[in-house]
Amino acid sequence: MKCEDLLMLLNEYVDGSIAPEICEEFNQHMAGCNPCRVVVDNIRQTITLYKGGEPYELPLEVRDRLHRLLREKWKRKHLRSPGA
Repeated sequence: MKCEDLLMLLNEYVDGSIAPEICEEFNQHMAGCNPCRVVVDNIRQTITLYKGGEPYELPLEVRDRLHRLLREKWKRKHLRSPGA
């Protein structure tokens, strides 16, 4: 199995809906490929955090900065002068 094959089957693997023989190939590939192992571990951690369902309150300064940047981006995209 190549890294590209692993990435194409990643959703099925994480969901547990992949055929057992493919799953074994997947596991063998990850045993020898640290980048793919890191990708799979990160996805598993993300899913675990998401399923926890606990909202995270952004610090006020981060939230304000994010809002300001999003407003600026929206204005640049939608409030261009005609002919621009």
